[in-house]
Amino acid sequence: MKRAYKFRLYPTGQQEGTLENTLDTCRLLWNLALEDRRIHFKETGKSRSYEDQAALLIIEKLNNPAFNQVHSQVLQDVLRRLKKAFDNFFRRLGKHGRKKGYPRFKKRYRSFTYPQSGFKLEGSRLDLAKIGSIRIFAHREIEGKIKICTITMDKVGSWFAVLTSELDEPEKIEPQKVIGVDVGLTHAVTTSEGQYFDYPRYYSQARAKRRKLNRVLSRKELGSNSRNKARLKLAKIDRRITNLRDEFLHQVSKKLVDAADVVVFEKLNINGMVLNGHLAKSILDVSWNKLMRFTLSKAESAGKYVIFVDPKGTSQRCSACGSVVPKTRKDRVHDCKCGLKICRDLNSSIEIRTLGLREIACRGLTNTLGSSLKQVNLTKQEALPLQG
Repeated sequence: MKRAYKFRLYPTGQQEGTLENTLDTCRLLWNLALEDRRIHFKETGKSRSYEDQAALLIIEKLNNPAFNQVHSQVLQDVLRRLKKAFDNFFRRLGKHGRKKGYPRFKKRYRSFTYPQSGFKLEGSRLDLAKIGSIRIFAHREIEGKIKICTITMDKVGSWFAVLTSELDEPEKIEPQKVIGVDVGLTHAVTTSEGQYFDYPRYYSQARAKRRKLNRVLSRKELGSNSRNKARLKLAKIDRRITNLRDEFLHQVSKKLVDAADVVVFEKLNINGMVLNGHLAKSILDVSWNKLMRFTLSKAESAGKYVIFVDPKGTSQRCSACGSVVPKTRKDRVHDCKCGLKICRDLNSSIEIRTLGLREIACRGLTNTLGSSLKQVNLTKQEALPLQG
């Protein structure tokens, strides 16, 4: 099992210049390798392999001194990223109705990776090959052995190190408790136990300020210092929104995992839902995808389970008698003829829990809850195509 830790870096002015030069060199290599693949395909009708480009990189180092200033494994990782981009492109070619996403030339490059070696963490210093020892704020103790180090720069210009460690797979616990979770906009999260988590709508709070800064930015001359200052102000607001959102989602996902051994979500088509122009900003702001991803990650670390069920009819069906009670989006109360009258989100979460238990019973071969759950444990790929 892998776990990633993100720490803030505080490079000196000279180190920051070296880091930026490393990013520029990686961007240059990406563009050269992409052009090489395009020319090779036009001439031969075949794709250039990673092994071929890795061999050509040795020759390119002799002609371009800039490549000698960057660790060899960092450059090799750039070629692997390009290979992965083409692999994904060819995979999408067989899927109709989707954008193919042919790899593009890059104007900027924001991260580089030491995939195996070339880095060492010692207390409050991170040693990077060809760069030097950089001060790092490691606010958490790292569990396991560090395998990968990725250096990133955000849009504000701050530097971060993402250290990925490898851990033993945790032992799966014997599940006893199951909760259903309904995600929405009125209440960001509603559990089958009657808990409600309301999202503060950080993007909406900052909307007026963002609009003002966008107008200021649009009036600045391209390439000017004043435009760069305005861009940084806008980027800082966006970064704060992201940080506040992530903090909220981390807290909620932690409470969900602590509350039960099995968490049941709907397998929503969020990419299709955001096509609704009236709801797109609200859905993207609350970020259901990220909530599910955080919950799945925490559940795996705790030896617990997250499963996904078909969302069809969960908002219309009565959780008590099973009859269909039609509702519009404005109807916030579920009022059934059987006498059940509760919040529609709570009714949906109870129905989601029921579907989760039903799926467990259908797939499981024994009568025990624990043995059945082991039969239906879903991997990340099977669960949901999470986007950002």
